[in-house]
Amino acid sequence: MQLTLKDDLPFIEITVRYGESAVKISDVVIDTGSATTILAADILAQIGIVPAADDILYTVRGVGGTEVVFTRQIDGLQIDAYELKQFEIEVGGMDYGFGVNGILGMDFLIPAGAIINLRQLELHLPKIDNEM
Repeated sequence: MQLTLKDDLPFIEITVRYGESAVKISDVVIDTGSATTILAADILAQIGIVPAADDILYTVRGVGGTEVVFTRQIDGLQIDAYELKQFEIEVGGMDYGFGVNGILGMDFLIPAGAIINLRQLELHLPKIDNEM
């Protein structure tokens, strides 16, 4: 998949499947410095991913500051033909002062066997499907 550079950061588009619904999310930064994947709450609300009364809230810290998130098991996170099934994401406000709708972290990149080619600005996902 072709990467797009914005402010010298690599961005892609992903698809999140949850129940019978799916949503494409653009402006997701690939971040090898992030252990987890965090996606924007306002976009995920479109497919029914909203906080529940029994959700545990977590505070995550990073270069962009701190953020309160909750976790949700989704049916799949897809990039092109590759889909990681039954994947846990963190959901937060993603208000970092610039246009980012998500962070694709190492929890996705490692099991996917991702290869990031910065010279050609491409993300390669060698595996076709993962039944995790």
